[in-house]
Amino acid sequence: MKRIYIFTGKGGVGKSSVAAAHALRSADEGKKTLLISTDMAHNLCDIFEKKLGRDIETAMPNLDLYEIDPQYVMENDYEEIFNYIGNLMKTGEETNIQDMGMIPGMEELFSLMKISDIYAEGKYERIIVDSAPTGETLSLLKFPELLSWYMEKLFPIGKVGVRVLSPVSKKLFKIEMPNKDAMNDIEKLYMKLMELQDLLRNREVTSVRIVTTPEKMVVEETKRNYMYMNLFNFNVDGLYINRILPVDIDNGFFDQWIELQRGYITCLKETFAALPIYEIPWYDEELKGVQNVRRIVDDVLGDVSVFESKIITERESFEETEDGYRLKVYIPGADKKDIDLYQAATDIVIKTGNVKRNVPLPNSLKNYVVSGAKFEDGKLNISFVRGDE
Repeated sequence: MKRIYIFTGKGGVGKSSVAAAHALRSADEGKKTLLISTDMAHNLCDIFEKKLGRDIETAMPNLDLYEIDPQYVMENDYEEIFNYIGNLMKTGEETNIQDMGMIPGMEELFSLMKISDIYAEGKYERIIVDSAPTGETLSLLKFPELLSWYMEKLFPIGKVGVRVLSPVSKKLFKIEMPNKDAMNDIEKLYMKLMELQDLLRNREVTSVRIVTTPEKMVVEETKRNYMYMNLFNFNVDGLYINRILPVDIDNGFFDQWIELQRGYITCLKETFAALPIYEIPWYDEELKGVQNVRRIVDDVLGDVSVFESKIITERESFEETEDGYRLKVYIPGADKKDIDLYQAATDIVIKTGNVKRNVPLPNSLKNYVVSGAKFEDGKLNISFVRGDE
């Protein structure tokens, strides 16, 4: 089965090197592999010491490289819808398709959609993604759900509304409604969003791997990252602790640093005991060039199961109870006092920290209301009872 591996983590922890090492290992196994960078600060050209353009380039047998330029992708897909948005944004000055990159999340969305298109082509057995830092990656992964949620609410009336409002809006408000081609592109975009969402959450296809280092701030962000990924139903099935100092350094300057690292490594192992954990040493030279990156392959990735699909936590689920229904949502690492939830029409809104997710309720629960919630052992159990008819 074709697989996608997404490497995420705080900026500067070495995601690119770890992702590159997996790509080399995969190519060595004879698997047709594509290593993709979605981080605007692309590192693949530096790691492989190869100039890369806007298209996929071959690095070696079985391994291709691709640094996604979302602006270029946007210019070559869905031109009609972007022309419409450009007309809508006009303020007396000429608006072109390059301005669309100013819309929050749009570039990240098209990076994901490009990955989805490549996966659908079936050319590669493994697609390995060197993603942007944690915050951007989380926005990247949850954006399809967020946008598809809005489109699902609005799209059923879209074509009718356009047909009715188009003459009025142009005459009274000087707003250009989307034409038939743009509406068709919006419909295609919606369908692709649904496909993308299913692909990213298919645990038999997509794995998210977290790269971290044994430092206080990085460890805390790693915990939050894992919690948020589970909240949005992504399958995290690997943790990589990078830049571990060797304990036999004959230099007293590093003694306290080694002791601090030891404590943070213990913390990570206890917190992520359910995950496969890989420990990567601190190397004495920059991991630039294929031979240097192979040091990670030789030292750490000898495990034959490194590419196996592992399902670590359960999905959210509804189950019937004596009084009504119960929704179970897995949020490992969350703090009970930081969790808030409320019911908004046909959705349950769950908020933890500064991240919020809307969980759509099935039609069978449209007459039910939340009667209580309990968080224990990393699970949020939300109870529903029938409301007043």
